[in-house]
Order: sequence, then C-alpha cells, then structure tokens
Amino acid sequence: MQFHLDGFRVGDPDMHSPSERGGALANTGNLPEEVDVLIVGCGPAGLTLAAQLAAFPEIRTRIVDRKPGPLKLGQADGIACRTMEMFQAFGFAGRVAREAYWVNETTFWKPDPKTAGNIARSGWVQDVEDGLSEFPHVILNQARVHDFYLEIMKNARNRLEPNYSRRVMDLKVDTGCGNLSHPVTVWLERDDPGHEGEVETVRAKYVVGCDGARSTVRKSLGRDLKGDSANQAWGVMDVLAVTDFPDIRFKSLVQSAEEGSILIIPREGGYLVRIYVELDKLNENERVGNRNITIEQLVAAAQRILHPYALDVKEVAWWSVYEIGQRICNGFDDRTDGDADGRLPHVFIAGDACHTHSPKAGQGMNVSMQDTFNLGWKLAHVLQGKSEPEILKTYSEERQNIAQTLIDFDREWAAMLSAPLKSDENPDGVEPAEVQKYFVQHGRYTAGTAARYRPSVLTGEGKHQDLARGYPIGMRFHSAPVIRMADGKPVHLGHTFKADGRWRIFAFAGRGDPAAPDSGIHALCDFLQNSAKSPVVRHTAAGEDIDAVIDVRAVFQQPHRELVLEAMHPFLLPAKGRYALRDYEKMFCPDLKGGCDIFEARGIDRNRGCMVVVRPDQYVADVLPLGGHEALSTFFAPLLRKRD
Repeated sequence: MQFHLDGFRVGDPDMHSPSERGGALANTGNLPEEVDVLIVGCGPAGLTLAAQLAAFPEIRTRIVDRKPGPLKLGQADGIACRTMEMFQAFGFAGRVAREAYWVNETTFWKPDPKTAGNIARSGWVQDVEDGLSEFPHVILNQARVHDFYLEIMKNARNRLEPNYSRRVMDLKVDTGCGNLSHPVTVWLERDDPGHEGEVETVRAKYVVGCDGARSTVRKSLGRDLKGDSANQAWGVMDVLAVTDFPDIRFKSLVQSAEEGSILIIPREGGYLVRIYVELDKLNENERVGNRNITIEQLVAAAQRILHPYALDVKEVAWWSVYEIGQRICNGFDDRTDGDADGRLPHVFIAGDACHTHSPKAGQGMNVSMQDTFNLGWKLAHVLQGKSEPEILKTYSEERQNIAQTLIDFDREWAAMLSAPLKSDENPDGVEPAEVQKYFVQHGRYTAGTAARYRPSVLTGEGKHQDLARGYPIGMRFHSAPVIRMADGKPVHLGHTFKADGRWRIFAFAGRGDPAAPDSGIHALCDFLQNSAKSPVVRHTAAGEDIDAVIDVRAVFQQPHRELVLEAMHPFLLPAKGRYALRDYEKMFCPDLKGGCDIFEARGIDRNRGCMVVVRPDQYVADVLPLGGHEALSTFFAPLLRKRD
C-alpha cells in the first residue's frame, strides 16, 4: 500500500486524519437536515456503499438502521471468490481469509445401494477450479464482514458511523419545482433511549434503500417483489456437535432415500457447522410459520438423514426456518416504467430490497454487495461533478439483469436439491450424479465470476476482444501475478485496484523495447500526457494528481532486470502530492520466476499489445489497440465531464 504522499505520518496507515471541517464529521448523534446520500439499512449492501462513499469526505453521507446497534450474529455466511476480490479493493480480504473457513472441496452423499436406510459417499470435487481467482471461496459470520466495513467508515476522514434506532416512516420525491438540489424528503422515527417517538426530517440528493425484503423504501416507490414460491420449507442451524460423519469439515450435500436432504457448511473456528435441513413441502398458500417447527425437529431430521452416522448436538448458536422463493422488482430505482417522463433517478434499492432467493446458491449477500459496489462509484462521480447524472440510469439496467440471472439459477438449483431421488416409484426424480454434474458446471457462477454486463455506454461492443482474450468485456478483471518493476516485488496486478472510484487503463506493451520513442507504449504515453484529446488531460481538474480520475498502469513483456527505469516515459513516473513525489508503482513485468506470464495467461496479443479499460467496480469496460487513441478518447467522452 502507498502512504506518506502528502507528508510523513506515524501510526496505522488505514486510519486517516479527521476532516478539518467540523461539519463534515459524520459520527454525530443527530442527523443533519440535508445530506448528499442517505443510506437506509446497515446490511451488507448498505455498508458496502457507505464504506465506498466514506472515501470521499466532500460527499455528505449518512447511513441509518432501525436496529439498536451493530449486527452480532449474521445469517449469511458464504463469501464468493469474486467478493473476496472486491474486499481486496477495500483492504480487508486478508483479514477475512485469516478468520474464515476455506471451502476447498465438496463431497456428495447418496443412499447406500448396499444397505437400505444408510448413506454413502458418491462423489468428491474441487470447490473452485484452478486459476479462477487468486482468492478462495470462504465462510465467515456476516457480522464480521460488517465489522470490517464499519472500521473502514470509522477510520475515514469524515468518521462515518451509522445512526441506529431510526425507522423510516415515509419518503417522498419532489418531481416538481420544489427543492431541486435535495429532492428527496425522508421522515424517520427514533426509538433510542431518551428520544423515543422523535421524528427527524432529512432532505437528500439521493436515497438508497438497503433495508431488506420488507423494504420501506421500496414500498414508498410503489414497487413490489414479484415471483413465486416453491412451497418447500427448509430449516437452518449453526451447531456445535459431536459426530462420526467423516465429512463434517467438508462442504457436503447429503441426499437420503426417504428422509430428504441436508447441506453441510463448515463454519470458521474449526468446530461450528451450519446444517440446512430439507423439511416437508408446504401446502398451497401455506406459510412456514404455520408449521410451528422447533429446533428439536430440525435436529431429529438431520439425524435421520445422516443415518447410520450419529449427530449429537451440544449447542445451537442460531437457527431458523424459511420457505424457498424467488422474487424480483421490475426496476431498481424511482423512475417510472420505461422512463417515459425522462426523469433521472434519485432513489435506488439494492440487495434483498429488490431481489430475494434461497440461500442454496450462496449468492444473496454476495450479489447484494455487488449491487452497491456498482452504484457507489456512479454516485460519487455525479456528486463530485465528474459525470452527468444520466450515468445513474445504468445502475438499474445493469443490476436488474444480473439479479434475474441469479433468480433463474437459484430456481433450478433449489428445485434440484428439493426433488425426490430417482427410483421406481419416482421415475422423474433426480439422480445424485446429476446434482454433482450441475454443481461442477455452474462453479464459475457460484464463485461470482460469471456475471457479465451487456454492451452499453459503460461497456464496449468487443470489436478488439481478440487483443486480450482473457479479459472478456463486461466481466470482472481477472488478476494475475506480475513483478513490480521499480522494486522487483511480486504482486497481483488486480490488487492495484482500490475502492476509490478511479478508472484504470492497463497498457500491455507489444514486442520490442518499451522505452523506444517509436514503441506503441511510448506513443500512448505521449498522447495521454500531452494531447488535448487525452481523457487523462480532459477529465482531470487543475490541481489534481494526474491519476486522480484515470489511473494508467503499464505491463511490459521483458523481465524487470532487462529494463531501465529512468529510460521509461515520464508519464509512467508521475509527480504527485504537495511535494511532487514520484510514483514508482505504475510499471510491471511478467512473473517469469513464478511461472506465470500474464501475456500468455490472459491471452494478450504479444505483437500488438493492447489497452484494457477497467471500470471503478473492477469490470472490463473495453479492450482497445495501443494505438487506438481516438477510440479511447471517444469512449470516455460521454462518461466523464471535461474539467478545467
């Protein structure tokens, strides 16, 4: 990590100096009358957004929740590889990896063909395919993820902390000629000691509802979650237990002949385990709450399914029952359907507020956080004057499509897990081998790496995709090992990303000497540094660091010891900060010693090289030739304002 740019300081580099403007501090007990962004809900989606906006002290952000304080025990626990990549941008992926259970392999159990009523292991697969991500699929209490986000917020310059014990009573968007600067009015009721019944009125430029499946924000927009229920009840429990089941520390899917199925998810700490238990099908229009299911029933069901293995539950840390259903909103913002009136959005919904599903795919928390990671940088761009508000329309357009894909996958996977096993009595049932095959086939999806944005103003058409086949346009930037040229340090190229709202351009050099004046990389640097058409020149304001909006990094083909640092284009050694210190972390080489040549691993055209343009949320926006200066300028022109 880089620090000391604007002067030497001691202590924790993750704790930033508090804002000198007292009014910018956000750790106050009362809400201000006006804010730029009001976030409703301190779940994963809300905290992801709050942590990202906390990086911009000039943006007045507040986050509220009806609970009295931080979450202590979360319901969601699965963290996909893609989410770990996002956590790396926030700076706490390593802490999650240290505490979490790593899902390395998954086992499958079916009825024992030799002994009726027993189960036997039928399959064993690697959970995540090799090379899919540098991070594992892990399991960690949701509350710990919240803790990490809260720490980032509290250490930010504006010292952002949630205002708890606030219930949103109503919300109104002024679409007329009222308060045009802060068009959203929110009324909140307090119930914290000493303030019970008090009503606060907050006017906001933007409101984001991350307040769950019963979202008040969504209801205030007149939107509904639409979908259906599978009429299937499941129970879930986190337990400390003594068992002779040999795969208790593996993720395991167990399907019995007559008693149903369970899904075993080991938890962090070495002892705790989560068990999902299939229960009876619900009658039409029946709710799971009507069954009055007890924890004793869940334990007994798990014991029957695991036969002949014993399960002696010593302690239950948490348990619940739920019914499977998949529902989604027809829009994720406050615009009318079809946007016939041409209004720009001012209220957004994210996470469970706009899409709900079963936990079987392990994607609920993950997709919710990706919702607001998509939205956060767009809000920051608009509020900082970098982009026109029209860019905010892309949030609903992009994330609704991703959510629908999740709904479709979850419906298939949940149905497969709940279906009876194939037998003479159930010829249309599912074979255990089919379940294992489906799991393997959809591994990239459950890892979170299969999401792809469609072509739009933010995502190119793929005209030059052949220059970088391993960086599909619209998909997340797939990191790879490299060597930092200035100090020979092995690093991951994707770890240069920070959740700071900046665009990235990775310039992969062609063959030949990159320092030569006639090289493609040299010509690109000349253009970016000096041309009036350069997006770096055009969209960076006077007085800002040269990489404040667009961060350009170069990757050369030669080993780092064969190149001369001082011969490189000065654009790749920019002077930054109040002392004009040189940034030595813009140039990289392949990690040939480690056995990974990024040009080969990611299908980069060695002769021509290329530019890979990456959005602030780590998704590839376009692939362009090194000499595609005009195309690069044209790409950014509608996205970023020209700044003086």
